Amino acid sequence: MSRIDTPDQTYRELFQAVQNRQVLGDSKTFVDAVPLTEPAAIMAAFLEEQSSPDFDLREFVETNFHLPETRDTNLLSQERRPVREHIEQLWDVLTRAQDEPQPHSSLLALPEPYIVPGGRFREIYYWDSYFTMLGLAASGRVDMLRNMVANFAWLIDQIGFIPNGNRSYYCTRSQPPFFALMVELLAELSHDDDTYRRYLPQLRREYDFWMNGSDTLSEHKPASQRVVLASGFHLNRYWDDACMPRQESHAEDVEIAEQSQRQKVDVYRDIRAGAESGWDYSSRWFADGRTMASIQTSEVLPVDLNCLMYKLESVLADTYGLIGDESQQQAFEKRAQARQKAIQTLFFDADAGFFTDLSLPDWQCLPSRSLAAAYPLFFELATTEQASSVAAQIHAQYLRPGGWVTTLVNTGQQWDSPNGWAPLQWIVYRGLTRYGYQAQAEEGARRWIDNNLTIYQATGALVEKYNVEQPGVLAGGGEYEVQDGFGWTNGVLLCLMDELES
Repeated sequence: MSRIDTPDQTYRELFQAVQNRQVLGDSKTFVDAVPLTEPAAIMAAFLEEQSSPDFDLREFVETNFHLPETRDTNLLSQERRPVREHIEQLWDVLTRAQDEPQPHSSLLALPEPYIVPGGRFREIYYWDSYFTMLGLAASGRVDMLRNMVANFAWLIDQIGFIPNGNRSYYCTRSQPPFFALMVELLAELSHDDDTYRRYLPQLRREYDFWMNGSDTLSEHKPASQRVVLASGFHLNRYWDDACMPRQESHAEDVEIAEQSQRQKVDVYRDIRAGAESGWDYSSRWFADGRTMASIQTSEVLPVDLNCLMYKLESVLADTYGLIGDESQQQAFEKRAQARQKAIQTLFFDADAGFFTDLSLPDWQCLPSRSLAAAYPLFFELATTEQASSVAAQIHAQYLRPGGWVTTLVNTGQQWDSPNGWAPLQWIVYRGLTRYGYQAQAEEGARRWIDNNLTIYQATGALVEKYNVEQPGVLAGGGEYEVQDGFGWTNGVLLCLMDELES
């Protein structure tokens, strides 16, 4: 793929004016807009007209750009159809056809149809899509699932990794690496191993992206981009290759950097790394456990990310075994085994009996606690004793009337209390069942299902996140209003209803 221009580069002064003044409300609106004429002509007109006393910036933007729709009423069920029926119709509403390249659009045109999350999220998103795919599988829509895996493979081929989403402004970061699980899901549904063989080049390139720089690490240089050398183990963290405000949240990031006492480039990097984590944002990433101004994502070794990397290493080992490459098979088996040992030892706080994140550079367990602790159970990396302790604490501390709460801290951020999220409900549910805690798993899943259905009956919507402290009350927090749709909610709800036969 040739050089990818981003809105801040294409429109410079106009971009700064629109985003700093927040004339469109949501900062994402402008960077998703499509110009009606050549950008050079738009910029020439802006530079000439902006000093005029009667110049109206919003009117100028609306005249020169096609702005994206902000609300899709097709996402709502007006007559409250049965929720399964509503979700089946939503798949069609959330489907986007093969993209036609649009000149100067921030959208990266994908070669196959795909499902978007919904609301302001008008493009494909990396980790969202795995949980959406679970729902597509439950709905028997294997062709769409196959299309989406093909799109992600195409992105790896074109860009070198899977970006946060198929937008030019997302191409400096990724999201939690679920591609190996997507390939595994498709292989299971296809009942053959050819899927692994077909996507081996992309699986390997994904791995190389996350491990880039590992051969340069030493005791004196323990970290580079997304890889860290910790106590002899090669582990991973979240990162972003840029250190400026996010284009889709420009004004918000500038404000946070102004509040911080740190170098602004470091703050911007950590905000962006938090976006790569998918948990944007959470007390997990805050040095003081409370405020965005203290964000330090790049100083955290996340337990969930390293569990995902273990899965990628394991799938690579198995796939190399399928093609008879014993040398690579053994190499990746060794890496996966080392990663599992690190998770069982470094990431487990024996005093607390809970999996946690680690801090750089001393590799100590951080005091923050979250449902990320369920990932070692989901991937069956925990010992029996560790799983018992984690399961007991999740049941005692995280189970709420409407499902499992993300953290025990209320910071006003959306990945904290009182919110629950579909992907974490699935990770916790499946993690508990894999270690035999069926009753606890079903209790949490039932509460989540009931919460989803209560909101659905009240609003006609399935939304991206839920208040699990007060079922029936819409969730809040974060940088934008709660969004309808919603891809991963639909997917997980279908799967949990199938599991509980409800």
